[in-house]
Amino acid sequence: MLLSIFTHKLNCMKKIASFLVLIACYCLLLTACNTATPENYFGEAVLTSNTLVGFANDGLQRELDQPSVKMVNGDVNNPVPMKRKEIIDGKIEYMEEQLGKIKKLKKTEDTKEMLEASISLYENTLPVYKNEYQQLARLYDDAAPKEQIQSLTQSINDKYYPRFDELYNKLIAVGKLYAEKNKIKVNWAE
Repeated sequence: MLLSIFTHKLNCMKKIASFLVLIACYCLLLTACNTATPENYFGEAVLTSNTLVGFANDGLQRELDQPSVKMVNGDVNNPVPMKRKEIIDGKIEYMEEQLGKIKKLKKTEDTKEMLEASISLYENTLPVYKNEYQQLARLYDDAAPKEQIQSLTQSINDKYYPRFDELYNKLIAVGKLYAEKNKIKVNWAE
């Protein structure tokens, strides 16, 4: 009797496990077959690039001059300015994550130019964050002389802004065409 109950429960568990495996496979199949919508492509490739807009100009400089605050041990009554290294590390992490997402999107005849423009923008910008902006963050965090900070800031702006501006404007131009072709409503602030 006990063996019969145990065998019945075991068979039920096998059926449930098989059913769950079947559902998991079905979900994976749906995910694998699901191609991104034009809105997804546009959002990942173009809209997220807005987070790069302060690069090599006054936008990022203001953020480093007046960093956000964080709570010490979650205490809202004990805010302290973020280390500049934390700010730059956060931007690097976001950019690497975003670049990975963009690279995973399937290139089609319709999306190829936009994806390549976006990848180019991120790949051009990311090394500067990993090198020069890390150096700049270190200068801020170590309370280096203001002149030294300004000198490196100006060097970054002079060296990298023209190429960034060119790549960003290309991405936006390609993105506008893509949005228009795919009837994606976008409010371009100009």
